[in-house]
Amino acid sequence: MPSAETTPASVHEPEPVRPTREDEIAAAGSELIGGPIGRRALLGTSWWTPVRIVTLVAIGMFALGLVQKLPCYDGGWFFGASSQYTHACYSDIPHLYQGRGFADGRVPYFDKLPGDMEYLEYPVLTGVFMQVAGWLTPHSGSIQHQEQWYWFVNAGLLMACAAVIVVCVSRTHARRPWDGLLVALAPAFALTATINWDLLAVALTAAAMLMWARGRSLAFGVLLGLATAAKLYPVLLLGPLLVLCWRAGKWRDFGKALGGAALAWLVVNLPVMMFAFEGWSKFYTFSQERGVDFGSLWLIWAQNTSNPPSTDTVNMLATLLMLLCCAGIAAVTFTAPRRPRFAQLAFLIVAAFILTNKVYSPQYVLWLVPLAVLARPKWRDFLIWQLCEVAYFLGIWMYLAYTTSGDAHKGLPTHGYHWAIAVHLLGTLYLCAMVVRDILMPERDVVRRSGDDDPSGGVLDGAEDVFVLGAAAHPPRHAAHFDGPPVEWGSQGQGPSHDRSL
Repeated sequence: MPSAETTPASVHEPEPVRPTREDEIAAAGSELIGGPIGRRALLGTSWWTPVRIVTLVAIGMFALGLVQKLPCYDGGWFFGASSQYTHACYSDIPHLYQGRGFADGRVPYFDKLPGDMEYLEYPVLTGVFMQVAGWLTPHSGSIQHQEQWYWFVNAGLLMACAAVIVVCVSRTHARRPWDGLLVALAPAFALTATINWDLLAVALTAAAMLMWARGRSLAFGVLLGLATAAKLYPVLLLGPLLVLCWRAGKWRDFGKALGGAALAWLVVNLPVMMFAFEGWSKFYTFSQERGVDFGSLWLIWAQNTSNPPSTDTVNMLATLLMLLCCAGIAAVTFTAPRRPRFAQLAFLIVAAFILTNKVYSPQYVLWLVPLAVLARPKWRDFLIWQLCEVAYFLGIWMYLAYTTSGDAHKGLPTHGYHWAIAVHLLGTLYLCAMVVRDILMPERDVVRRSGDDDPSGGVLDGAEDVFVLGAAAHPPRHAAHFDGPPVEWGSQGQGPSHDRSL
């Protein structure tokens, strides 16, 4: 038996997971590039590392998404309201260049805007991103030429965000770098990437997840606070982290994360709050006063009744449903036979927020894609969900083409649009159900079947439980069999042991 000093490093370093060996869809898809990797392949001996390959694929798919917007770039945004919908190439970016005062040199949050909006309705860090792009846009030529440049500049900055996302996802699960291909090849990701500025918050959230996976709690909090300063949804991740740290007794690390998030958010927001409070608060008042909008289950209700619910009623019901979802996630966390993985709960909480929200815009799928890949890196389920999202992407633009033209032959009538909403809501619910099943039946979790505990869990990975409820407090004496490598799971949350097979 060799000593620790003489044992080769390869003995201690776990072998990377190859998706073509464990996923039938990945294996079938690999036939397009020569088939699954062979057992004699030399890994780690080339510049073409998995992370670099995944990043290049993501940039290529992002570029294809830009090409898909060409009909609008060449005139659809400017000369016809319905053509940008019939070509499914709509983007908020060029329209808001003039509509939010960037063409006139107005400063977000400080200068009032003409019309009903009054102030920019985006969080501060997104407003800074929009302003920087405005500074980089040439202010010469026609307004159409400037709007084209503004979209192009933003597209370049958002492409950098997309690259950050796939790198972070590929590195979060150290043994599963190829899972980043799910993000890179996601069709809904490419189609919606330049509709709005959501990729900034998604990139910061992905970077925060990577920091937590590496045990850097404070860095996680700082990045999550910055992400929340760009979009509200990232703050939701603190909820799952709270119940996971509660179950594992990791209060110090949660405190660091919470403190870092609060500090980073205040550093960004406090100057604007102090000197332009009315402009700063516009995002929050707009979110509260906004009525039922596209993509939500509430829109189906509102458009199918003679007495549609008021905004206050929907706010109350949506909040109640969200609280029930939070309670359900907490209950599952404390009673599951094994402590859920952080990425699983992160996906569930964000999905619950989107599903219960007053609006489910097509670009909101960007919030979920990285979390879905980390939560359930299964090609079949991911592609089913993506198919539903692509169907909705086409459905909303066809519906808007119908409403702007009034011609049923040029778009999708209202009842057809309701079916499109139902498809993408059910697609998201399906993926949520698969994640919940993995939590309740950890032997079905593809990440844990590979021999890992919680590779995105940081200090939670392999930690013992200190607080559990229900059946989890009385685990069976014999662990269940896993379909992956021989793994023994401890009864109170400790990580896998390869000392003997079950």
